[in-house]
Amino acid sequence: MNAFARYIRGRVTVLAALLLLVSASGAWAQIDGLTGTFFNFTAKSGHIITPDAASMMIWGYADDSTGQVQIPGPTLIVNQGDTITITLNNTLPEPVSIVFPGQQVTASGGAPGLLTQQVPGNDNGANPVTYTFTVNEPGTYTYFSGSHSDLQVEMGLYGALIVRPAVQDLAACSQYTQSAYGDCRSAYDYEFLILQSEMDMDIHQQVELSMIAHPTLPPAIDTAAYHPTIWFLNGRPGPDVLAEAGAAWLPAQPYNCLPRGNPGKRVLARMIGAGRDSHPFHTHGNNFDLIARDGRLLESAPGASKAATEVGVVPDLAVSDYTQTTSPGATFDTIYTWTGQDLGFDIYGTADAHTCSDPACPDANNDGFNDGDPTIACWDADTYEYCPDHGKPLPVVLPDIKDLAFGMFYSGSAFLGGTGVLPPGEGGFNLNNGYFHIWHSHNERELTNNDIFPGGMMTFFIVEPPGIEIQ
Repeated sequence: MNAFARYIRGRVTVLAALLLLVSASGAWAQIDGLTGTFFNFTAKSGHIITPDAASMMIWGYADDSTGQVQIPGPTLIVNQGDTITITLNNTLPEPVSIVFPGQQVTASGGAPGLLTQQVPGNDNGANPVTYTFTVNEPGTYTYFSGSHSDLQVEMGLYGALIVRPAVQDLAACSQYTQSAYGDCRSAYDYEFLILQSEMDMDIHQQVELSMIAHPTLPPAIDTAAYHPTIWFLNGRPGPDVLAEAGAAWLPAQPYNCLPRGNPGKRVLARMIGAGRDSHPFHTHGNNFDLIARDGRLLESAPGASKAATEVGVVPDLAVSDYTQTTSPGATFDTIYTWTGQDLGFDIYGTADAHTCSDPACPDANNDGFNDGDPTIACWDADTYEYCPDHGKPLPVVLPDIKDLAFGMFYSGSAFLGGTGVLPPGEGGFNLNNGYFHIWHSHNERELTNNDIFPGGMMTFFIVEPPGIEIQ
């Protein structure tokens, strides 16, 4: 077996192990981060581990309560109307700052910089900068260094800012308890962060060599010769992005990215372009609705709405799509719902005599459509089965088990939540018997780690059967 084949086998084994761990240990349906109104950061250097066994120097924002440098910086989760104060110290050899797009910031201390007050290099707490702002609008935002940004953003000085709405007007959609912008159009069951960035390993190696040779001098690096070779979701390349949040073996990369949901549930994906490149992020399974950009709903007037791609309502200017190009420094809020609509077969099988009914959708003739309007399809109130497909058999005949090649996440059944016979040694990595949809960059080179597939900007969306709680 050649070296490439050994590598692929090893990474597939790791991928399987990570997903088994995820299935066994529960899910993450709310975004990890820091809450409150006062935060203390220090810009410092550290190292991350990439799946191709490289140890790369980064610069990052560390929360002073732990002292751990990280990439991305701590996700800040705050409330609309709060006044936020962030104090920044700096141990790096050149000035560092923070800018907060979409916020009106007052900065004090430190020294004047190009975009805002900055902390001098090698400052070590002598001249910190304090940034203060009141968050007036809910939504998804970013923050990053406004000093020597071409180098410092590349090195890892960036993060996410999430503002929760002060008021939740959800009386018209009482099945939901939370929303991104305060009403039913942005209501969701689960939310996930998808922060996208990239790394030019040569630049990071040059910075490390410069700091070893001249620890107090700013690195003189040509960032124009830019060629990224590793791509990240929430600070991790695939397959490490699938490991649990806070994995001890990834201390500087605390966040994971593994979206999950049940049929009919609304999943809010907060996408952020944190690097220098744009990335075409592609979702499989169903379209999403892009509901907001840069912390503002896509609406023609306050409260204007329309039917969503799958479930509920969205702002009237929302866009249904399956690929979102995330621009550098921009944020995008999307609502994704998996229903299995129009698959053409009963996703729960035909053998267990389950029913498909929706009390809000009268269907006396049992054709799967509302009696009052035959163009409106019914959905099961509990399983969210698409009733027009109820009872339809799988439209193919599966070959004999001896003639099948099994994927590691196949449960042995084509039906959601179902199991079946598998050969010895096959399966076992899909404990809840869900459907796996790959979510990834549509730029093929971004699915590698230093030119080795699989890796990079790649994760999964897992459709979990009804009854599987996603916490």
